[in-house]
Amino acid sequence: MDRYNLIDGIYVYYITFIILDWLPVFVNPEPTQILVESMRFCIKEKGMRIHAYVIMPNHIHMIVFDRKFDNAHLQQALAAYRKYTGRRLADYIENNLSESLALVIRSKELEDRDRQVWQPGWHAEGLVSESFWMQKMNYIHEKPVRKGYVRLPEQWQYSSAGYWLNGVVGDVSVVPIQSEEE
Repeated sequence: MDRYNLIDGIYVYYITFIILDWLPVFVNPEPTQILVESMRFCIKEKGMRIHAYVIMPNHIHMIVFDRKFDNAHLQQALAAYRKYTGRRLADYIENNLSESLALVIRSKELEDRDRQVWQPGWHAEGLVSESFWMQKMNYIHEKPVRKGYVRLPEQWQYSSAGYWLNGVVGDVSVVPIQSEEE
Protein backbone atom coordinates (compact mmCIF):
# COMPACT_ATOMS: atom_id res chain seq x y z
CA MET A 1 0.00 0.00 0.00
CA ASP A 2 1.42 3.37 -1.03
CA ARG A 3 -0.39 5.52 1.49
CA TYR A 4 0.75 6.88 4.77
CA ASN A 5 -1.94 8.04 7.17
CA LEU A 6 -1.65 11.68 8.10
CA ILE A 7 -2.45 12.60 11.70
CA ASP A 8 -5.38 14.77 12.78
CA GLY A 9 -4.13 18.04 14.21
CA ILE A 10 -0.84 17.97 12.28
CA TYR A 11 -1.04 19.64 8.89
CA VAL A 12 2.52 20.16 7.66
CA TYR A 13 4.64 17.16 6.68
CA TYR A 14 8.17 16.29 5.72
CA ILE A 15 7.90 13.52 3.13
CA THR A 16 10.28 11.36 1.17
CA PHE A 17 9.56 9.39 -2.00
CA ILE A 18 12.29 6.93 -3.03
CA ILE A 19 12.83 5.26 -6.39
CA LEU A 20 12.66 1.47 -6.28
CA ASP A 21 16.05 -0.03 -5.36
CA TRP A 22 17.43 3.51 -5.12
CA LEU A 23 17.92 3.63 -8.89
CA PRO A 24 19.56 6.91 -10.01
CA VAL A 25 16.75 8.04 -12.32
CA PHE A 26 17.00 11.81 -11.75
CA VAL A 27 20.44 12.31 -13.29
CA ASN A 28 19.01 13.62 -16.58
CA PRO A 29 16.76 16.65 -16.94
CA GLU A 30 13.83 14.79 -18.53
CA PRO A 31 12.78 12.59 -15.58
CA THR A 32 13.41 15.46 -13.18
CA GLN A 33 11.07 17.64 -15.26
CA ILE A 34 8.36 14.99 -14.83
CA LEU A 35 8.54 15.61 -11.07
CA VAL A 36 8.69 19.38 -11.44
CA GLU A 37 5.74 19.58 -13.85
CA SER A 38 3.66 17.33 -11.62
CA MET A 39 4.53 19.46 -8.58
CA ARG A 40 3.35 22.55 -10.47
CA PHE A 41 0.12 20.76 -11.43
CA CYS A 42 -0.54 19.68 -7.83
CA ILE A 43 0.05 23.24 -6.64
CA LYS A 44 -2.32 24.75 -9.22
CA GLU A 45 -5.02 22.09 -9.44
CA LYS A 46 -4.90 20.09 -6.21
CA GLY A 47 -4.22 22.74 -3.58
CA MET A 48 -0.92 21.22 -2.49
CA ARG A 49 1.57 23.69 -1.11
CA ILE A 50 5.30 23.06 -1.10
CA HIS A 51 7.33 24.85 1.51
CA ALA A 52 10.68 23.24 0.68
CA TYR A 53 11.97 20.51 -1.63
CA VAL A 54 15.03 18.86 -3.08
CA ILE A 55 15.21 16.34 -5.91
CA MET A 56 18.17 14.01 -5.52
CA PRO A 57 19.32 11.38 -8.07
CA ASN A 58 17.08 8.66 -6.58
CA HIS A 59 14.62 10.34 -4.22
CA ILE A 60 12.77 13.52 -3.37
CA HIS A 61 12.23 15.29 -0.05
CA MET A 62 9.49 17.87 0.44
CA ILE A 63 7.79 19.85 3.18
CA VAL A 64 4.15 19.97 2.11
CA PHE A 65 0.71 21.01 3.29
CA ASP A 66 -2.74 21.53 1.82
CA ARG A 67 -3.80 25.12 1.08
CA LYS A 68 -6.78 24.67 3.45
CA PHE A 69 -4.85 22.47 5.89
CA ASP A 70 -7.06 19.52 4.94
CA ASN A 71 -5.14 16.27 5.48
CA ALA A 72 -7.56 14.15 3.44
CA HIS A 73 -7.07 16.49 0.50
CA LEU A 74 -3.29 16.51 0.98
CA GLN A 75 -3.19 12.72 1.08
CA GLN A 76 -5.20 12.55 -2.16
CA ALA A 77 -2.85 15.04 -3.83
CA LEU A 78 0.24 13.11 -2.75
CA ALA A 79 -1.24 9.79 -3.90
CA ALA A 80 -2.13 11.34 -7.27
CA TYR A 81 1.39 12.78 -7.53
CA ARG A 82 2.99 9.39 -6.92
CA LYS A 83 0.64 7.58 -9.29
CA TYR A 84 1.06 10.05 -12.15
CA THR A 85 4.82 10.46 -11.80
CA GLY A 86 5.20 6.70 -11.40
CA ARG A 87 3.53 6.04 -14.75
CA ARG A 88 5.45 8.79 -16.54
CA LEU A 89 8.77 7.75 -15.01
CA ALA A 90 8.14 4.08 -15.88
CA ASP A 91 7.58 5.09 -19.51
CA TYR A 92 10.74 7.21 -19.45
CA ILE A 93 12.81 4.39 -17.93
CA GLU A 94 11.58 1.82 -20.43
CA ASN A 95 12.06 4.10 -23.44
CA ASN A 96 15.31 5.86 -22.52
CA LEU A 97 17.34 4.00 -19.92
CA SER A 98 19.09 0.65 -19.93
CA GLU A 99 17.19 -2.61 -20.15
CA SER A 100 18.57 -3.58 -16.74
CA LEU A 101 16.84 -0.57 -15.14
CA ALA A 102 13.64 -1.35 -17.00
CA LEU A 103 13.78 -4.91 -15.68
CA VAL A 104 13.96 -3.64 -12.09
CA ILE A 105 10.68 -1.72 -12.40
CA ARG A 106 9.00 -4.80 -13.93
CA SER A 107 10.44 -7.31 -11.45
CA LYS A 108 7.78 -7.10 -8.73
CA GLU A 109 4.58 -9.15 -8.81
CA LEU A 110 1.89 -6.49 -8.52
CA GLU A 111 -1.87 -6.83 -8.49
CA ASP A 112 -2.77 -3.39 -9.85
CA ARG A 113 0.01 -2.60 -12.36
CA ASP A 114 2.84 -4.23 -14.27
CA ARG A 115 5.56 -1.73 -13.31
CA GLN A 116 6.63 -0.09 -10.08
CA VAL A 117 8.87 2.97 -9.88
CA TRP A 118 8.43 4.25 -6.32
CA GLN A 119 9.27 2.14 -3.30
CA PRO A 120 6.13 0.99 -1.49
CA GLY A 121 4.88 3.39 1.12
CA TRP A 122 6.24 6.82 1.71
CA HIS A 123 7.95 8.32 4.65
CA ALA A 124 5.97 11.17 6.25
CA GLU A 125 6.76 13.01 9.45
CA GLY A 126 4.47 15.61 10.94
CA LEU A 127 6.27 18.83 11.71
CA VAL A 128 5.09 19.44 15.25
CA SER A 129 7.56 22.10 16.41
CA GLU A 130 9.49 24.96 14.90
CA SER A 131 12.81 23.34 15.78
CA PHE A 132 11.82 20.08 14.06
CA TRP A 133 10.57 22.04 11.03
CA MET A 134 13.88 23.94 10.81
CA GLN A 135 15.85 20.70 11.20
CA LYS A 136 14.00 19.16 8.24
CA MET A 137 14.24 22.31 6.14
CA ASN A 138 18.00 22.50 6.71
CA TYR A 139 18.34 18.78 6.02
CA ILE A 140 16.54 19.20 2.68
CA HIS A 141 18.64 22.15 1.57
CA GLU A 142 21.98 20.76 2.77
CA LYS A 143 21.49 17.30 1.21
CA PRO A 144 23.24 18.09 -2.13
CA VAL A 145 26.14 19.69 -0.21
CA ARG A 146 26.51 16.64 2.07
CA LYS A 147 26.58 14.39 -0.99
CA GLY A 148 29.31 16.54 -2.57
CA TYR A 149 27.26 17.61 -5.59
CA VAL A 150 27.59 21.35 -4.86
CA ARG A 151 29.43 23.59 -2.41
CA LEU A 152 26.44 25.74 -1.45
CA PRO A 153 22.80 24.63 -1.11
CA GLU A 154 21.53 27.33 -3.47
CA GLN A 155 23.72 25.94 -6.27
CA TRP A 156 21.56 22.80 -6.57
CA GLN A 157 19.07 23.48 -9.37
CA TYR A 158 16.29 21.21 -8.16
CA SER A 159 15.84 22.63 -4.70
CA SER A 160 14.05 25.46 -2.92
CA ALA A 161 17.31 26.56 -1.24
CA GLY A 162 17.82 29.40 -3.74
CA TYR A 163 14.44 30.83 -2.83
CA TRP A 164 14.82 30.59 0.93
CA LEU A 165 18.45 31.74 1.01
CA ASN A 166 18.53 34.37 -1.77
CA GLY A 167 14.93 35.02 -2.87
CA VAL A 168 15.54 33.41 -6.27
CA VAL A 169 12.37 31.80 -7.62
CA GLY A 170 13.15 28.37 -9.03
CA ASP A 171 11.28 25.76 -11.04
CA VAL A 172 8.64 25.17 -8.36
CA SER A 173 6.71 27.82 -6.41
CA VAL A 174 7.35 27.48 -2.71
CA VAL A 175 5.27 29.19 -0.06
CA PRO A 176 5.54 29.99 3.62
CA ILE A 177 3.38 27.96 5.97
CA GLN A 178 0.40 30.13 6.80
CA SER A 179 -3.34 29.98 6.58
CA GLU A 180 -5.11 31.49 3.57
CA GLU A 181 -6.69 34.16 5.79
CA GLU A 182 -3.28 35.61 6.65
